[in-house]
Formats: sequence, C-alpha cells, structure tokens
Amino acid sequence: METKYVIGMILVAAVVTAATRFIPFLIFGSGKKTPDIIVYLGKVLPYAIIGMLVVYCMKDVKFLQYPYGLPELIAILIVAGLHFWKKKMLLSIAG
Repeated sequence: METKYVIGMILVAAVVTAATRFIPFLIFGSGKKTPDIIVYLGKVLPYAIIGMLVVYCMKDVKFLQYPYGLPELIAILIVAGLHFWKKKMLLSIAG
C-alpha cells in the first residue's frame, strides 16, 4: 500500500473516533438535561450487547453431537462464576 493511503486511512479513523466521542458533549452540553431515553439506553444496552454476544458465540454449537456444547457451557459457567464471585468486569472479560 502507498504511504499516503495508509496515512489517510489512519487520519479518517482518528477523526471519526474522536467525533463519536465529542458529539455527545456537543449535543448534551453542560447544563442540559440528558433525555430519559438516553439514560435508559445507557442502562440496558450493555446487558443487551452481552446477551447478543453470547447468542452469536453459541449459534454454531451443535448440542446434539459430541461434545454436546460442553466446552462452551463450561466456559460460560466459569466466566459467570468469576463475575458473580469477584464482580470485576475486567476479570470477566479476561476469563
């Protein structure tokens, strides 16, 4: 790849990433009340995304063929156990 092309891609990615971080502060600046729907989504979306990731990861598991999904089930139980035991998000992610 050309150096200019790579630099351009990096700059575009940096600008878009920065924009997604700064736009909420511009829209909901200081002094403005955050709309209730945004507060609600901030509470429920993390759980919905984790649930969606679990479903996505389990979609190709064949529960009627050996090993009957046991490795995946064991992994889920270990991660859930770690999370409920220590209540540390980074430990759960690493697990």
